[in-house]
Amino acid sequence: MTRLSSALLLLALLAASVFVGASAASAHGFSSVVYAHVSSTEPERVQAKLALEYDLTLVSVGTSEKDDAFYRVGQKAWDDGDYPGMVEAAEQNHDALADYVSKRFSVRAAGGEQCTAELQKNVTVDLQDEVPYANLVVDYSCPAPSKTRSGHTVTSTLFPDSETFVTGTKTIVVYAVDGKQGSATLDAQQKSFSTEQTSFQRFGEFFRLGAEHLLGGIDHLLFLVALIAGSRRLREVVLAASAFTVAHSITFILAALGVVSPPSIVVEPLIALSIAAVAGWYLWRLWRRRSGADELVVPASAGHFALDRAGWSRLAVVFGFGLIHGLGFAGALGIHEAFSGQLLISLLIFNVGIEAVQLAIIVLVFPPLSVLRKRAHRASLVVTGIVTAGVFVMGMIWFVERVAAG
Repeated sequence: MTRLSSALLLLALLAASVFVGASAASAHGFSSVVYAHVSSTEPERVQAKLALEYDLTLVSVGTSEKDDAFYRVGQKAWDDGDYPGMVEAAEQNHDALADYVSKRFSVRAAGGEQCTAELQKNVTVDLQDEVPYANLVVDYSCPAPSKTRSGHTVTSTLFPDSETFVTGTKTIVVYAVDGKQGSATLDAQQKSFSTEQTSFQRFGEFFRLGAEHLLGGIDHLLFLVALIAGSRRLREVVLAASAFTVAHSITFILAALGVVSPPSIVVEPLIALSIAAVAGWYLWRLWRRRSGADELVVPASAGHFALDRAGWSRLAVVFGFGLIHGLGFAGALGIHEAFSGQLLISLLIFNVGIEAVQLAIIVLVFPPLSVLRKRAHRASLVVTGIVTAGVFVMGMIWFVERVAAG
């Protein structure tokens, strides 16, 4: 197979993936985040403060524990926005809630012995990212550690994919146990962690989570695809990707610090609109300039970056949209405040995971596109036009859907 054929095949597959990905219209709308603060003052006593989405808890407990009363009363209170009613429903069905939590969130001593869980009677409900969350406190009694083994293992299987209510649930754990502090993220692939885990293991989990988030977030992927397809030279796509990286890192960190916390009802439609806008930018240029759409007209005084006026304008637009996507990355983890310095470092590693995948996609896609432009210029315009048109259509569909859902 020639280099030209390889380039055409890869870009054709890329175009097909745009339409195959259409079913994932809401990259962040069908997942959930559970928060857990795990602490202990002595090895035999561990406490977990859990925050779970209230409506998911109703359905999950009602299904697994066959507690129809909790679901019926709690759902009515949830529909009415009756917070005292939500609390009352949870406290009246304490036993079913306790059984559910003890099965889905467990702590084990160093030797593997199960710690005994006891759910406290008091429950509170508050808003997190405009969603009611139930706040529970669970006390664990654990066997005394041996002289040779220490540490605890925390496991979460809350809201699993098998229940089909949500997919890709993440449990973010911040812990201060056994004299060690840190954070971890648990999901279907990584259900447990040990408080004896190394920094490399802890940060590796967040790196993986960041990489998986970008790969699983079709909207962010299509934004990147539109960015690559509309870039005329390698320096242009590198500068655009760098601007996007800097921008979403800024808002990601600000969200992690609790400085900004815009509602997802605003962020998600804007992300969809940004996808359509970046794709539309290239389609407009293709319509105006036809075969000259990918020409780069750089004046002699262009400077070190060697971009023309259109290139600089596009860079500014990409930076602005990168700020919005950073809020989407943070929203995917439900981040509103810096729980600890360790968590903030972990979130930065999460961001590095995103960037690693982004760079890999650029390395994979742009060279074949460059070869295609040199060997079959007209064909390259057709392929990139089809790809960006598909991205534009999907971005607009998602924008309308997300505005309507809000």
